Amino acid sequence: MRYLAIDYGTKRTGLAICDAAETIASPLLVLHSQKGLLRKIADIVKTEGIGAVVLGLPLNMDNSCGSQAMLVMKFAEQMKEQLDIPVFFQDERLSSFSAEEKLAAVDLKKDKKKKYLDAVAAAEILEAFLEAKRKKRT
Repeated sequence: MRYLAIDYGTKRTGLAICDAAETIASPLLVLHSQKGLLRKIADIVKTEGIGAVVLGLPLNMDNSCGSQAMLVMKFAEQMKEQLDIPVFFQDERLSSFSAEEKLAAVDLKKDKKKKYLDAVAAAEILEAFLEAKRKKRT
């Protein structure tokens, strides 16, 4: 199944997808506006043949839900109303840190790295989800 991972933010939203074999998670793009966000995501779901969405859930380090996690859960409810596919949550703690580490190795200027950061973070979220799914099978 192909999954679409979303690193939801109020300013930028990063997207990543995986292949049908669920082995490779790849950054897709960063959407820079909330305007029409659900419609854009619905278009990508249709175009890319997405079977489920994985939404990064920004829990606090003590596993509690803060204000950003509440926004993500509200967004998930809106997505469930718009899309006829499952929506899963994946703990996204440290995904941005990991994405920054990966981008540090790439020879890009700071503003270019910032442009890709959220999509790379979405790929980190998707990789964690797929890895957890593989572990459940064994």
